[in-house]
Order: sequence, then C-alpha cells, then structure tokens
Amino acid sequence: MQKYTPYSLLYLYTMPKGKLDIIDKVLDACYKYNPDALFVMSLMHQYEERGSLSKKQLQGLLAKASKVPDMPSNLLATLEATINRMHTREKAPATVGKPLFEKDHSLGLLMDAILAKYPQHKRVLFLMSKFNRNELLTATEKSEIEKFYKHLIQ
Repeated sequence: MQKYTPYSLLYLYTMPKGKLDIIDKVLDACYKYNPDALFVMSLMHQYEERGSLSKKQLQGLLAKASKVPDMPSNLLATLEATINRMHTREKAPATVGKPLFEKDHSLGLLMDAILAKYPQHKRVLFLMSKFNRNELLTATEKSEIEKFYKHLIQ
C-alpha cells in the first residue's frame, strides 16, 4: 500500500483552478444517500482509479442520481450536459455482403440451348463447365456464346 505525504494528499484532492469535479460530487451524494449501493461504489472506485467514466457509466449514474431526493438539480443538469458532450460510438448493423459472383442465367440458358442441339460442342462445353464452377466469364467469352447461339440456333 502506498503511503501519502500531506502534500501528495493535497495534490490528490485539489482540482485545477476553475474546474469543479461534478462527477465526484454526484458520486458522493449518491453514496451518502445509499452507502450499500454496489453500482455506485464500483463507479467511485473506477473513477478514483482511472479519473474518468464512460458515457454508459455516466448515464447509469445519472439514472441513480435522479432517484436521490436531496440531489441538487444543477448537478444533474451539469452531469447530463457532460454526457451529451461525449462522443457516441455507434456500430453499424451487420449487413449481408453481396456475392462476388452473380451468375448470368441468360447465358446459362443460351449454353443449354446450344448443348441440347450440339451436345459435343467443345468450346461451349468448356464455357459451361466454367459457368457451373462459378468462375467469371470474360466479355469475349460472353460474346462468343451469343455468337454461337446466333449462328447455330437461330
């Protein structure tokens, strides 16, 4: 356990000029109202250790402090203003990603029609296997399929 000198205690309990520690006053008032409240005690301990509280913790403290009958309204208003000034971290909801590859079903129908009439067409068989493996077909391959369909079927 660390021993404090009178000067170090003075340093611990003084704030810079012009600064009031509203959070400490609110914590003390809540503790005096209900000394057995574990939530307030844990907030006091955390505030002494770290010197600050998170926005969610301050919102919980405001909810507890608003139930204290002797709490001055100016402390509650200052605490609420402190909370409103703090940044709110918002997580974006999880979105379902768009698949990297979308099959062009019209090309599949064209290849099926070609293979129905010419089942041994090697180039169309190759492109059909590529299509079934969900591989991307290049623009030239797509134009080849359309050209084959135009010459062989129509």
